[in-house]
Amino acid sequence: MTKELIDDVALQDNTEERVPLVLVLDCSGSMEGDPIDALNEGLRALKSELVGDPIAAKRVRVMIVGIGVHDVSVLSDWQDIMDFEPPVLKASGATPTGAAMRIALRALEEEKARLRANGISYKRPWLFLMSDGEPTDHWEPAAAEARAAEAANKVAIFPIGVGEADLECLGQFSSRTAVRLRGLKFRELFLWLSASVKTASVSVKGEEVALPSPAGWATASV
Repeated sequence: MTKELIDDVALQDNTEERVPLVLVLDCSGSMEGDPIDALNEGLRALKSELVGDPIAAKRVRVMIVGIGVHDVSVLSDWQDIMDFEPPVLKASGATPTGAAMRIALRALEEEKARLRANGISYKRPWLFLMSDGEPTDHWEPAAAEARAAEAANKVAIFPIGVGEADLECLGQFSSRTAVRLRGLKFRELFLWLSASVKTASVSVKGEEVALPSPAGWATASV
């Protein structure tokens, strides 16, 4: 059975409204050591928190795009959180952020089409971009594409800088101001994300979701 057929069976078995979530994660060589370890711990916390919520477990669908591992890689394709197993991230390579964002935006549109084809409604998708360095590719057109998608209400994009990341550059991928992670508080970030998507999973479609305070992990307001 092909992956597409498996996906369709999974969607037919679970017709709950979905909250698509894409994580575009920097796994470049500069993340080696404590940063990548902390990021892996954060992903495990995300899984643990969301799978323990009976509504979020059925409604949140997640995909992970890695920046730097073999250039750009889909490290975890679309899965409901109840089926999601966090990949073990390894740091290597450069930082082709523009290419990663193009893949993520295209994957979001393909996923929305798949959900519609299966008669499943969805909330506006969320995309989190996390990086500790400047892009090493021709990223500006992808940033413009991301801002246009956000302006068209196709996605909500949250850029987050790690370490000495250039926040001004990351902020070009969204209408939101990029924020900086406090130290290596990836676990706290993903717990915040879990609380946020839990709220989104039970919100009325089109309703603005009030996000919890990011004070536990960010150096600036979201």
